Amino acid sequence: MTDKQSRFIEFYSRTGNATRAAIFAGYSEKTAEQKGYELKKLFRTQIQEEVLRHIGDCLPVALHHLTDLAENAESESVRLGAVKDLLDRGGLKPVEKVETTSVERMSEEEIQRELDALRRQAH
Repeated sequence: MTDKQSRFIEFYSRTGNATRAAIFAGYSEKTAEQKGYELKKLFRTQIQEEVLRHIGDCLPVALHHLTDLAENAESESVRLGAVKDLLDRGGLKPVEKVETTSVERMSEEEIQRELDALRRQAH
């Protein structure tokens, strides 16, 4: 891989603009659009790896901002949302409870009682 190609990968992974990345890397402005397209396809795997590396580099800052919101936001709903996001990203997302009932085996009377109970819960 040449220095130009490396610069293209770095700039493209940060901006998503292949033409500008080609120009930044040192390719001619006349051919930058076509060259950017070709390089984007040629180095797809390296670009994905670089994007993941950039995301990883941003995680500490994002975590800091999220923690700051959880601790210092004026709005209670913003604080709660930040805490939920922190817990979720920490693998502590609550299990979503789904209750299933097989109505095929229920009598009409049992179905009606179940519907009445659900209506009471909704109000």
